[in-house]
This record gives sequence, C-alpha cells and structure tokens, in this order.
Amino acid sequence: MLKSRLITAFILIPLVIAALFWLPLSGFAITTIVICMLAAWEWGQLAGLKTRQQRIWLAVVCGLLLAAMLFTLQPYQRDLHQYQVEGSLWAALGWWIVALFLVLSYPASAALWRSSRPLRLIFGVLTVVPFFWGMVALRQYHYESDHFAGAWWLLFIMVLVWGADSGAYMFGRLFGKHKLAPKVSPGKTWEGFFGGLLTSAIIAWLFAVMAPLAVAPVTLVICAVVATLASVLGDLTESMFKREAGIKDSGNLIPGHGGILDRIDSLTAAVPVFACLLLLVFRTL
Repeated sequence: MLKSRLITAFILIPLVIAALFWLPLSGFAITTIVICMLAAWEWGQLAGLKTRQQRIWLAVVCGLLLAAMLFTLQPYQRDLHQYQVEGSLWAALGWWIVALFLVLSYPASAALWRSSRPLRLIFGVLTVVPFFWGMVALRQYHYESDHFAGAWWLLFIMVLVWGADSGAYMFGRLFGKHKLAPKVSPGKTWEGFFGGLLTSAIIAWLFAVMAPLAVAPVTLVICAVVATLASVLGDLTESMFKREAGIKDSGNLIPGHGGILDRIDSLTAAVPVFACLLLLVFRTL
C-alpha cells in the first residue's frame, strides 16, 4: 500500500504542478471541471445514490452546471467580482461554518440529514461548486500583469494543505494520545492537529520569503492559518459522510490513495475559503 501511494504521488505531483503553470486558463478550467465531475460521481455514493447510472447523471449535471456558470460570465472573464464567483465563494464560507457544527455535534447532527438524499446532494453542490470557483479565481489572480501569479497562489495553498496533512500524520504517529474527533475520525489526534498547524506555519514563512507572493505578511499568515483549519474541517466532513455511508474510501480511481474526494477533501474546503479571504475579505485583487 505504501509503495503504491508513493509511486502515485511521484507521478501526480509533477503533473499537478505542470497543469498549474503551463495550462492556459481555458484548459485549466476544463481540467478542473473534469476533476469536479469525478468528485461529484463519488459524492453520489455519499448522498445515497445506489446505481451507477444515477451517479453518472450526477457527474454530468455537475459538469453542465459548472460549464454553464463559466459561460455566463461577462466577456471580460478575469473580472472575479461577478455574482457567479463571489456568490460561490461566500456560499463556501457559509457552508463550512455549517459543516463545523455538523462535525462537532456528530452523530446527533446526522439525524438532520441522514434520511434526506436531497439535503446530502445540496451539501455536495456546496462542496464541489465553490471548490471549482476557488481554483479558477486563484489561477486568474493578476493574470494580466503576470500569467504565473495565480499558479503560485494555487501551489502555495496546495503545498500548505499537503504539508499540514503530512505534519499531522507524523506528529500524530509520534506523539498522538488525545483524540481530535473520535466519533468522526478516530485516527486523528490533537497532537497531530497542532503538528499540522506548525508545519503549515513553516511552509507559509518559506513561501513568504522565497516565492513571489505580493501580499502583506499579516494577510498571508491569517489566510494560511484559516485555510489550514478549513482543510482539517474538509477532511473531517468527508470522513463523517463516509462513516454514515458505511465506506472506507470514496472511490478507487487513484491507486493507493482511494478516490478523488479522498485526495481533495481538504482542498475542497481550503481553496474556496482561502480565495474568499484573499480576494473578497482582504481585497488583494
């Protein structure tokens, strides 16, 4: 298992970095739509869709929705202050606040949504759609003056989340004694949580020193800390839905890693929350 995880990671990481920096905006948006469609396919299982055909339709509808939203942007598509983008990012902030209460009060909170397939589908929409717009909004950051500025921001948030996840795993294995959310994800500990925060703080400092991120250090730290906290929440939220669905992995598309949602669960929260703070709260655009 570990060998296949490492091999897959060594293949995927260079591909992700190449896509961030070398794909044109249209190609990047299409690639992100495909990823979101695969995520929607897997969410169908969490929402209680029993047949393959139902899940295929969910993925297709998700792709058509995102494409329609993309095509309804004004001709100057790199103006991010349009209702499709802003509305999705603010919705993400609201949804993840709700998700925090659902996770903290689980399993009692499951009584509110366990038997409601439409509600679980809505949760999926609020997870996948803002993730798409967060990715697109960050990639288009200052695109006119620097084609790679947004790619650096996306690389930052991805490395931040991956680093926090790795730091949490290592600190949890070495020092973990106190469970973080035993009813949702028994393997996570408070020691791992703080280890992940420490790791993300180091990564944020390194990027601030070495990468061309033109933003005030205080703004960067605030956005990085909140995004890291959101990434933990994204992971716990998917774990909660998987526990209710009675499955270990959301899928098996990525050898050794499970499904698409298993790999991007933290990013589905961190990316739109980070984009909302960076672009709408602090108005760094």
